Amino acid sequence: MKFSNGCWLQKEGCECFAPQQVYYVKKEQKRVVICAPTTRIRHRGDTLGGINLNLEITSPMPEVLRVRICHHKGVRRTGPEFELEAGETVDLDVREEEETIRISSGTLCLVLTKENWSMTYERRGEALSKSSGRDLAYMKTDWKGYAYDKGSQDAYMRQQLGLSVGELVYGLGERFTPFIKNGQSVDIWNEDGGTSTEQSYKNIPFYLTNRGYGVFVNHPEKVSFEVGTEQVSKVEFNVPGEYLDYFFINGPSMKEVLERYTGLTGKPSLPPKWTFGLWLSTSFTTDYDEETVMSFIDGMEERGIPLQVFHFDCFWMKEFHWSDFVWDSRVFPDPKGMLSRIKERGLKICVWINPYIAEESWLFEEGMDKGYLVERENGDVWQWDMWQPGMALVDFTNPRACRWYQEKLESLLDMGVDCFKTDFGERIPTEGIRYYDGSDPVKMHNFYTYLYNKTVYELLQKKRGAQDAVLFARSATVGGQKFPVHWGGDCWSSYEAMAESLRGGLSLTMSGFGYWSHDIGGFESTSTPDVYKRWAAFGLLSSHSRLHGSTSYRVPWAYDEESVEVLRRFTKLKLELLPYLCSSACDTARTGIPMMRSMVLEFEQDPACYYLDRQYMLGEKLLAAPVFGEDGEVSYYLPQGTWTNYLTGETAPGGIWRKERHGYDSIPLWVRENSILPTACRLVRAADSYAENMELKVYELQGKAGTVVYEDGKEVFRMTIEQKKETILCRVTARGSFRIRFLNRAFSSVSGGVLIQDGRDCVIEAKEPSVIISI
Repeated sequence: MKFSNGCWLQKEGCECFAPQQVYYVKKEQKRVVICAPTTRIRHRGDTLGGINLNLEITSPMPEVLRVRICHHKGVRRTGPEFELEAGETVDLDVREEEETIRISSGTLCLVLTKENWSMTYERRGEALSKSSGRDLAYMKTDWKGYAYDKGSQDAYMRQQLGLSVGELVYGLGERFTPFIKNGQSVDIWNEDGGTSTEQSYKNIPFYLTNRGYGVFVNHPEKVSFEVGTEQVSKVEFNVPGEYLDYFFINGPSMKEVLERYTGLTGKPSLPPKWTFGLWLSTSFTTDYDEETVMSFIDGMEERGIPLQVFHFDCFWMKEFHWSDFVWDSRVFPDPKGMLSRIKERGLKICVWINPYIAEESWLFEEGMDKGYLVERENGDVWQWDMWQPGMALVDFTNPRACRWYQEKLESLLDMGVDCFKTDFGERIPTEGIRYYDGSDPVKMHNFYTYLYNKTVYELLQKKRGAQDAVLFARSATVGGQKFPVHWGGDCWSSYEAMAESLRGGLSLTMSGFGYWSHDIGGFESTSTPDVYKRWAAFGLLSSHSRLHGSTSYRVPWAYDEESVEVLRRFTKLKLELLPYLCSSACDTARTGIPMMRSMVLEFEQDPACYYLDRQYMLGEKLLAAPVFGEDGEVSYYLPQGTWTNYLTGETAPGGIWRKERHGYDSIPLWVRENSILPTACRLVRAADSYAENMELKVYELQGKAGTVVYEDGKEVFRMTIEQKKETILCRVTARGSFRIRFLNRAFSSVSGGVLIQDGRDCVIEAKEPSVIISI
């Protein structure tokens, strides 16, 4: 939301009340409170009226400062609030000088000037961002004077933080607009708008910049960001009402910013190993029954395509009855037997759900009678006729309603279902309704999805255990990363939609989310075989991979026989990479640094990476550049260093752009120098163990390298390799057999293993924990 009319004027009716000075300071060990009048106090008469802003500065953890600004403290604050995980506040280092007050947490310092009001965030004396003049302000949009003030009805609190020359802004959730947020107006408001507009399913009021800091605005309601728009050298964020609460998070690297942000809002949970395999869906409005489902499963097996999860979309339930969690007996007369037969094939099972209860559902009257549905202010159940006729909402602020909803899902888990696709959660009303716990409906609009997914995820943890709980969710807000996995939503079946999906995914992972997926081949309409094959390569080199569509099936033979070959090739490639992917996921769960990451996150000192949104790093070591055109051409950038093509073994110098043409069986996939990449040998399915049979691929050793391999969240292998003059020493902690493959290298002898020359590579069958190789 914009308030100004150019540099000097306000919009008609707007009035700006900005701090003029520090009038008094209350200093405590863990808190600093400041009274900041918005008129300069020259004598006692100036204290007889006007607007004061009160600031409270605390630190929830080192290198993070929390600033809370309030106008009228007496305004009742209603929930919900984000569930932050920071413990007790830490001590502040406060130094008051003649002209300034310096408030520090670690190397991060907020410098306040006493007379000519300003706020400057510094790191070790270097200014990161500054707010001065009218930047921090209490705004009124229908101002007629103090005697005619409407209170909070037309009030906003805003902050503007300066951007330096060349400073770029990232994040703000899953956004399909340009990857760099400079020049964009962004409202944090969850909507079901597809992937080709400025609307988003997953809005996160958090951004980070290439200067190595981030800002988290701690408000679940609509937060409006003006990123270099109202003032081109500033990021503005504003919220309606009488107070503003935000965190300024230091790096100095963007990765460290994400680690601290997820330390506040929750680390991404670790998905089970089997989730990294291929998921196949019935698609949305297609016709299917048990015979159709089994024909898909048989067809994948007959064609040698390893399938891991089968997903039943909406019409596993009867039309008009969503959600009643009852199998449509007309097409699934023996659901328990069917699920058992599918599981005998080694597959996991996912079913579609949403938090809406249609009037035809047998759950509607029960939910209405027990008060488990969101109500209108007069006590009626809130209903509308969009999506499902007579649709109502489960009231997840009511603990009994949560248990009721979980009980219905529990019967599906007992039947053999393994996980749920938690669709929707965005279209939540804000007017004329009431929640069980009295929550503010406007604040609940974005927050509803958190309670919805939390309710389902906690049931899965209870029934399946923490190590086997997973969702496939579309909507999210702050903290939603704790309930993975998330997919990109409803995209079209085109190259443009494929590119915007990746852009949205990278924006989401820059916002604290660790894992991300998308509908291979696109959702709406039906892609050409060309797009399907290119999307299959991209999808199977994402953290999670699902075949799903709207009105048509996504099995590869529905396109052409080459699609079968392409899908098989890249599915098997993903299984080969499974030890690396699962180990990367463990790192993500521990640190909050995403698996799929933008190039700037991994190479933030390289200006060429700042704007890249059509390539990405998959974990720390693999670079992927999908093909977005039917001519097979792709242009991408390799950062500094020596890179090795994973598929061909070719080596290439970095710091250059490459333009190539690829067939459907290929994609630019490069490994960083000095990497040890753990891979699986002859893995049949993602659920199978790889710890006993791995090959460790060593790329362009630069003195010393190491890797740690995890399986099911536990360390199963650790190796360090160090080159000293004429020998290379490998030290290993592991169980089972393994091989070490040195790419494009040959050795004369080995001690502690068997030396095998394999083409251009040297392969060592390790026999002892220490292997000495003669160069």
